[in-house]
Amino acid sequence: MITIPLADIKSKIKEQKGLSDEDIKKRIKAKLEQLSGLISEEGAAHIIANELGVKLIPSGEKISVKNILAGMRNVEVTGKVTRKFEVREFSKGERTGKVANLMVSDETGFIRVVFWNDQTKKFDEIKEGDIVKIQNGYVRENNGRKEIHLNDQAGITINPEGVVVKDVKESVQRKKLSELKEGDDNVEVIATIVQVFDLRFFEIDSETGRRVIEKEGKFYLGEKEVTNPTYGYVLNIFLDDGTENIRTVLWKNQIQNLLGLSNEEILKFKSQPANFEPLKTELLGMIVKVVGRTNLNQAFDRLELVANLIYRDVDPEEEIKNLKKESKPEPKIQKKEEAPDKDDEKESNTSEDDGFLSIEDLEDIDR
Repeated sequence: MITIPLADIKSKIKEQKGLSDEDIKKRIKAKLEQLSGLISEEGAAHIIANELGVKLIPSGEKISVKNILAGMRNVEVTGKVTRKFEVREFSKGERTGKVANLMVSDETGFIRVVFWNDQTKKFDEIKEGDIVKIQNGYVRENNGRKEIHLNDQAGITINPEGVVVKDVKESVQRKKLSELKEGDDNVEVIATIVQVFDLRFFEIDSETGRRVIEKEGKFYLGEKEVTNPTYGYVLNIFLDDGTENIRTVLWKNQIQNLLGLSNEEILKFKSQPANFEPLKTELLGMIVKVVGRTNLNQAFDRLELVANLIYRDVDPEEEIKNLKKESKPEPKIQKKEEAPDKDDEKESNTSEDDGFLSIEDLEDIDR
């Protein structure tokens, strides 16, 4: 089923019929009252769009990025590659595979494109700045983001002849920590690590990578008992850029990138946590670049940054050249008395369940 967010319905009504935001709001409210609250706000907006003759789903196969909707199939879109991530391998039972993703942008917006298995061979041929034409992709929603997924039936053409994409929307936006707000996605920050918490480990199903729940000494994935759980892990750090500081959540792959260690090496810290202490000290004062998204931790009513990528080899002078900065205030170092206690840390970690994992940290393959 194709899902159309309320904001998109309102936007299309406004674009196609020239109505103001206030007028659209009044019409939706009137429709809700007329139907005695028996439908949702989205349903009321659907009805109004239909009454006005607004086309919510574009006709034809080729569409712009802003018109892509979750649930669409056989999607054709053309755009410029503005960000390319690395290929990841995964395993599910006896089956193994590969997944990779990149960001494609056109004049109307940007979207993540996910390559599965054999499609990653084509992914290796693509460079940032290339124009790609995607055919027969299908659109899924992941943590509120729309993504185009490419399976064996999908096609992709690199730099198709005669195709030009100008004035693309950048997929990554550089921000200061003080400028971050709820719902930011693909934001890039440069900041210093000022606090590092302990690694936290949790049981996962070795076949699917999903988190399992312990009940009476046994582990379960839903109703299924898991007899061979392994471990995933999460790390919280505080970043400070002189304008603000923020708790930042790192999952498996980004922890490996930050520490420069393999999965097997990190798992040793579970039984030997004292060996992690020297690494925590080494990380303090390190300048890193993080690309990620913000998430509101409702338990503590605070904004957190979830890392999709983290880079530790950052040249501060080079980064300063790339930024148009105002003069900065003195850095606000996290005060010791303000540091969250263990219960606080635990809540932050456990609240970031499988639903918040990004595609870069994809441990939850369910296809």
